[in-house]
Amino acid sequence: MTDLSDMIALDCVLPDVSVGTKRALFTALGAASASALGLDAGLVATRLADREKLGTTGFGGGIAVPHARIEGLPEVRGIFARLTRGIDFAAVDDLPVDLVFMLLSPPDAGADHLKALARVSRRLRDRGLAEKLRGAGSRDALYALLTGIGARDAA
Repeated sequence: MTDLSDMIALDCVLPDVSVGTKRALFTALGAASASALGLDAGLVATRLADREKLGTTGFGGGIAVPHARIEGLPEVRGIFARLTRGIDFAAVDDLPVDLVFMLLSPPDAGADHLKALARVSRRLRDRGLAEKLRGAGSRDALYALLTGIGARDAA
């Protein structure tokens, strides 16, 4: 499965997030996960920051996939954020990050967590898709690009 429809919902797509730092981004992602997934915002932000201390999740091309394991989460879930301007993420290529797919998994997800990380990074490494995400005009358009649902429905 190359689309991400099994791990992201429309209300988990944030088209215009305005933050200036990684810390502020993690706070915003925590708040979004509280609203959309019913999780503790502070816990999510802390877990993301803790994971980031192990090494950057900015893998280049302006893209980052911060991730964490969260108790009480029944399945792997994601939140996508397109930033209004790129932020320093200490990415491997030193470019600022403006596309972020946060991945949250239950503590016992094991292989499912790793498979989800691989799927997300494979999908976002597609330069054509990344440019389309940057140019998309709405939450619905971003969601359609991430999931392929709009393309399938139109066919």
